[in-house]
Amino acid sequence: MEQKTIHNVFSLYDSSDFVQKLIVNFKNNPQHKVNIKGFLGSGLSIITGHLYDRVARPTILIFDDKEEAAYVLNDLETLFDKEQILFFPSSYKRPYEIEEVNNANVVIRTEVLNVLSHSKRPKIVVTYAEALSEKVVTKKALSTNTLKVKVGNDLGIDFLTEVLSSYNFHRVDFVSEPGEFSIRGGIIDVFSFSNEHPYRISLFGDEVETIRTFDIENQLSIATTKEITIIPNLESKSINEKRESFLEYISKDSLVIAKNISVLAKQITKNFEQAEVAFSELKGEIKQAEPNHLFLNENAFLQQISSYGVIECSMKSYFETVEEIESPFKPQPSFNKQFELLIDDLNEHKAEGFKNALICSNENQIKRFEEIFDDIGKEVSYIPVLGSIYQGFIDEEIKLTCYTDHQIFGRYHKFNLRNSFSKKEAITLKEINSLQVGDFVTHIDYGIGKFAGLVRLNNNGVTQESIKLIYQNNDILYVNIHSLHKIAKFRGKDGAEPKISKLGSPAWKNLKNKTKAKVKEIAFDLIKLYAKRRARKGFAYSPDTYLQNELEASFIYEDTPDQYKATQDVKTDMESERPMDRLVCGDVGFGKTEVAIRAAMKAAVDGKQVAVLVPTTILAFQHFKTFSERLRDLPVKVAYLNRFVTGAKKKAVLDGLKSGQVDIVIGTHQLVNPKIEYKDLGLLIVDEEHKFGVGVKDKLKTLRENIDTLTLTATPIPRTLQFSLMAARDLSVIKTPPPNRQPVDTQLVGFNEEIFRDAIMYEMQRGGQVYIIHNRVQSLKDIAGMVQRLVPDASVAIGHGQMDGKELEAVLLDFIDGRYDVFVSTTIIESGLDVPNANTILINDAQNFGLADLHQMRGRVGRSNRKAFCYLVAPPLSVLTDEARKRLQAIEQFSDLGSGFNIAMKDLEIRGAGNLLGAEQTGFMMDIGFETYQKILNEAIEELKETDFKDLFEDQKSEEVKSYVSDVQIDSDLQIMFPDEYIESSEERLLLYKELADVETETDLQTFKNNLIDRFGKLPIEAENLLESIQLKWISKKLGFERLVMKNGVLLAYFINKPQSEFYQSDEFRLILNYVQNNPKNINFKEKSPKKGEEYPTLLVRFEHIKTVHEALQNLQNLLIH
Repeated sequence: MEQKTIHNVFSLYDSSDFVQKLIVNFKNNPQHKVNIKGFLGSGLSIITGHLYDRVARPTILIFDDKEEAAYVLNDLETLFDKEQILFFPSSYKRPYEIEEVNNANVVIRTEVLNVLSHSKRPKIVVTYAEALSEKVVTKKALSTNTLKVKVGNDLGIDFLTEVLSSYNFHRVDFVSEPGEFSIRGGIIDVFSFSNEHPYRISLFGDEVETIRTFDIENQLSIATTKEITIIPNLESKSINEKRESFLEYISKDSLVIAKNISVLAKQITKNFEQAEVAFSELKGEIKQAEPNHLFLNENAFLQQISSYGVIECSMKSYFETVEEIESPFKPQPSFNKQFELLIDDLNEHKAEGFKNALICSNENQIKRFEEIFDDIGKEVSYIPVLGSIYQGFIDEEIKLTCYTDHQIFGRYHKFNLRNSFSKKEAITLKEINSLQVGDFVTHIDYGIGKFAGLVRLNNNGVTQESIKLIYQNNDILYVNIHSLHKIAKFRGKDGAEPKISKLGSPAWKNLKNKTKAKVKEIAFDLIKLYAKRRARKGFAYSPDTYLQNELEASFIYEDTPDQYKATQDVKTDMESERPMDRLVCGDVGFGKTEVAIRAAMKAAVDGKQVAVLVPTTILAFQHFKTFSERLRDLPVKVAYLNRFVTGAKKKAVLDGLKSGQVDIVIGTHQLVNPKIEYKDLGLLIVDEEHKFGVGVKDKLKTLRENIDTLTLTATPIPRTLQFSLMAARDLSVIKTPPPNRQPVDTQLVGFNEEIFRDAIMYEMQRGGQVYIIHNRVQSLKDIAGMVQRLVPDASVAIGHGQMDGKELEAVLLDFIDGRYDVFVSTTIIESGLDVPNANTILINDAQNFGLADLHQMRGRVGRSNRKAFCYLVAPPLSVLTDEARKRLQAIEQFSDLGSGFNIAMKDLEIRGAGNLLGAEQTGFMMDIGFETYQKILNEAIEELKETDFKDLFEDQKSEEVKSYVSDVQIDSDLQIMFPDEYIESSEERLLLYKELADVETETDLQTFKNNLIDRFGKLPIEAENLLESIQLKWISKKLGFERLVMKNGVLLAYFINKPQSEFYQSDEFRLILNYVQNNPKNINFKEKSPKKGEEYPTLLVRFEHIKTVHEALQNLQNLLIH
């Protein structure tokens, strides 16, 4: 079937009489007023775009709220030229709350004002009442606060610094948010409030040589530009500045399109009154302008809007003199996923001469329609169209039916708004891995010491940079920057302090050996189970059916790429003959449950039963509700078992399992009770396995060998462990959050009744619900009483784990169903409770929770597309322990969903590793540090692959390139480093040294080099040496050298000190022998007597006349080539 683009379909409106009439009216009379009565849906965007194209005037669309504005914005961006469409948001959530200004929105607002005052072509601006309520600076004020910079301008660093300081920009090391600038040599980075990305200005002398935008995440350039404007924060509420409403700022020939002017006027009054109340409550510590100066009132709004040409869309117009016209659009019918009704509707319309368009958001949806229609077997006439609009419609005038896939499938349609930048999210992992003086570090060879910074040492008159570590008795170890990969920041559980090692003592070596032996046992058992399963034959499920397609198409969100891949991985496992054992790992709210539902459906369709095992009663009920809702229209019976299901109910479920009438059972540990008889159990789904006791885990082990197993966990597993675990079980990681999930606005606050009152009232006003977490059962009633006193209208429920099961279940059910506004509970909500309407959470005594718990509790809110709030209620930071303060600040700072994966939850990773490998292993991690533990685990697994399980990994090994040396040590009297003059910040130098130590390919090295030049300018010779020393290491590994010494113009390359090594039988060694024999002038073999502790003498190659790293590199390359 021929596919059309969305533009093909909507070009039909070029011949629409309805659109034509509007065009003529507004061309003849720019101040014309029209009211369109009746349904419009996405038809409004079509009308707007065609009017804009033909009438060629600035067009302003004003809606009641941000959500509606965002949907129309997305429609317009899909249908027309994105470049001409602007979004004008509000800059903060509550008036006069300085802390609550949304910097990203300030940037977008300033950008819009800037574009409108400079653009030669008219624009379409989409906005809403709250954004319109805030006044803006005048064009004159904007002009006087704008610095234009062009390539070729003579500016100079002093001039730029002066201007930026007068704009209240702050100088920092690295720019990460608007209002900051930094200077490095002849490079100035500046984050203007007029652009979503910061600018990098390179000067040659005083002349502007290049201007680029760059990314705050990695500090690298994005694109070059010739001219920019730098604008300060014009939303700052200083009193003297003259302001005007946005309707006064825009061009007088603008066309205004508004949904309902009377409703907008009420909204503007409400915002103005809120501002007046907030202003009257100001404590006077910061003098601010009065509401009249900063906010628009109703009278001014109505007066201003009347001076423009207006299209109103309402049943009754605000204007007395207005042309009333009927909309030609009718809403898309609701088919309730009954595809036969859809086919009949499309065929009827076709018979009446209509064109039928089905608008699908992606290719998969187009394919799904084809499969569903094929399965039903009826002829149907339609045009598949790739694209996405908010609301489908029927247009009687031009005879077009335009139906959207998301409405047909009852799918939730998300809007997407550009988030201008994410505040300091940039530095998350960097900050966590960066070393501060005083941090504990682990050196793989010498043990745990304290980091004492980067130091410059004099080596034969040459300055070199080293890392200083302090051990027991203040012993000092200087570590060459070439050995940086041997050092890792010590991470133990919940910040526990480690015991510092003693240099020269065998204790560290013994601990490492003991850990390795134990780790090997664990790894052996894991791989053995894996091998056992690989050898067994399981049940191979048949490919997807019509029912499977229908289930997947009806998912209300769109799959993220990771979620889609995880689903495909699971299906592929199920369709193979090997029993599946897959672990799906994803942050809270990332859609793991949906993957499980699809797997369960696949099993049920083939007549197999599914057991879903969960750790808590609440989670069992929540999953039962989710599974039942998702599978409601499909021929699958879902039941659940837990300690509260008793008597006849329980018997009915058990009989159903035995007879095969129950397809999917969800429950707690009872499900693995040997007394339960299944007719034909085919799939076991385990949620958060680590929360079960040893007994349950042992029963699971025996079950697992024969049936397909899918395990879900929200505890992230560190990357390095993922790879090693892949030898032991299959792993899918979902790390992308659902699109348009907004970050949860997280604030650290002191205990204050007003905060509780305001947060609850704000949430109730928008029809939402609130969680309050208080982890002491005895005083839960006091908190509930306080809430009732502060907000008398709120209906409040209490919940905790000591309540009678049925009572707790009833309360939770009522809360889920919206019968309560506020739920005051202990941490029972931490895992699994899913109430999309609950979007505010207050966590009392937040300092007493771990990072992981806080992250998971916060994950209970923000599960819809509404802005969610999390208040961490804690004593002042000054009285908290360092650890608690860092925890709270981390959770406050990283508010993005998915940042849970990043910062991730660094203590969670340790938990994740402990959960997978057992409690005893957690003890070892605490002793030697997590990073070192991972290195040892990887070594152990590699050894097992080469010995006990050689056959199992034969294919894998044959693809790997043989490396005889694991590490190369470099000693030199050359300057090999980043000089101070090149990179001033020692923290940044250290980060870059670490980054360089992880580079493994030529491509990555070139990228690293390009990035350095991009950020800091041309490389000095010392930095060139450093980058070439990395290549020296790589080539030495291939040539079997484990140590290089470059001193006094001589290069000594030491071979492996193991005569039994396979290297001495290799082609590489033969090549070296030949080359040295043929070039005796400059190169010859030497033998060095064994040192203390060495059994054998060391063979080495001596190269003469080597003065630079580059010459050393060329000589070693010659050995390889010849």
